[in-house]
Amino acid sequence: SMGQRDDAPTSADFVAIACGHNHSVGLRNDGAVVMWGGSIFGERDDTPTGADFVAIACGERHSVALRGDGTVVTWGAAGGGPHSGAPTSGGFVAIACGERHSVALRGDGTVVTWGGDSGGQRLYAPTCGGF
Repeated sequence: SMGQRDDAPTSADFVAIACGHNHSVGLRNDGAVVMWGGSIFGERDDTPTGADFVAIACGERHSVALRGDGTVVTWGAAGGGPHSGAPTSGGFVAIACGERHSVALRGDGTVVTWGGDSGGQRLYAPTCGGF
């Protein structure tokens, strides 16, 4: 076992969940991020604290959370570059993760991608708005 179910929460206060390869992330109704499962590659390293998150997503070994102010936070294993080029500005309304890359949607409809690109995951990312 890689510990995927280790430390799984038993409370009933979650509003969102996401799964990576060996780890899981939950978003509580108070806006806090909770992690459980394996962390042999650092998946749970630097899990953000605070209670201002509104969305979560998981890649293979990394995770992303969206704050209520529209900024994103990334954490977890760094192998394959999933944090490389992560945005530092705000204005985001949605997030998603691939294996080692992430995508965020701004309120104006533009898409921002960051992270690994070994298979062209970011190659044809749209540069126009309207999404």
